[in-house]
Amino acid sequence: MRSRTPIPARRRATIVAAAVASIAASAALLPTWSAGATVVDDPTVDAGTRATFQRLADAVFTDRTQALVDGERSGRPLTDGFSGDVRLSSRTARGEDAALSTLDRRKDLLARLGEKYRKADTAVTLDATRVTGRTARAAVTETTTLTYARVRGDEPRTTGFQAHHELTFTADRSGDWQLTGIRDTDQGIAVNTLARPAVKAPTVDDTMPSAPRAATTYPAPAKPKTLTGTALDYKAMAAYAEKYWSTYNKDYPDFNGQGAGGDCTNFVSQSLKAGGWKHVPGYVYDYTKWFGNADIQSHSFIGVNEWSWFAQNSKRTTPLANVYQLDVGDVLQMDFDKDGSKDHTMVVTYRSPQGVPYLTYHSTNTYRRSVASIIASYSNAAFYAYRT
Repeated sequence: MRSRTPIPARRRATIVAAAVASIAASAALLPTWSAGATVVDDPTVDAGTRATFQRLADAVFTDRTQALVDGERSGRPLTDGFSGDVRLSSRTARGEDAALSTLDRRKDLLARLGEKYRKADTAVTLDATRVTGRTARAAVTETTTLTYARVRGDEPRTTGFQAHHELTFTADRSGDWQLTGIRDTDQGIAVNTLARPAVKAPTVDDTMPSAPRAATTYPAPAKPKTLTGTALDYKAMAAYAEKYWSTYNKDYPDFNGQGAGGDCTNFVSQSLKAGGWKHVPGYVYDYTKWFGNADIQSHSFIGVNEWSWFAQNSKRTTPLANVYQLDVGDVLQMDFDKDGSKDHTMVVTYRSPQGVPYLTYHSTNTYRRSVASIIASYSNAAFYAYRT
């Protein structure tokens, strides 16, 4: 493992300085307390405090994303320079410093896989704030666009994602707020995600069709997609996915909500349907059936494992031996824990001339993320590649 020797600050110093200035400006709008002030029973979360919550969240996630671009960090705790009535707790700051080191190593791994980003733009919006006593929980949406560096020369221009988080702030006895926790609320995967996504216990049925795992080595043996003799429109599949990657189609339900299980397979099924996959009506629990609209969906339309069972049983897909053989309209699934139960579904919407597939998916809403990037983040996962 590489040592964590501090390296000179350039980009991060600029980000932190800007965040500090914003927080200082907001602090002027907030009530202040002296060190000897009496205990504040009901800390106030007014408009100024909420604005400062948002600015601090923006600084944290901008720092994370920037570590993937240049990795040049000061090595000092993120608490340094933060002042006013909202700040990171020392424990959270240490955690973020460790997170940035992890992302810096991921950047290096990506570079070895032939991928770099030359710039990033991150914006955070505050969606809702809930206060209970001395604890405030802020729901935020992080929207990031990364511009690919021209390493191979055939990369798309950008990749992007939307991620949702819950930030916990705790007020001290004087009513000053500290950021004490950060939790990802999406069930999907973002390029700057740190923790492994939480997944349900496996529901593996050995009597169902079992897809073979795909290798992740590059380059892969050629496996060109046959376009003659098919009624499917693979460009339409990609166009649909790239149209609705962040703005959802109201003609279908959204399963990204709390406890809904994630929208990834529902989204891929919609894309396949847009390219010509036909409904197979029947009982919703029957994996040999496949259908979905605003009112009803088969489990094979919205469930990760159920989709795999239907795809194989119906012969609508064939397995690919290597993830780098995927082409536009093909599907990639992941098993994060290698426990036999698949956890995530994505569709290819671009393939570079040099043979790198780029995935678009829901549950973290993501546009044109390369297979290399996914492998770099989840090298211990099992991958399943389907030719549609």
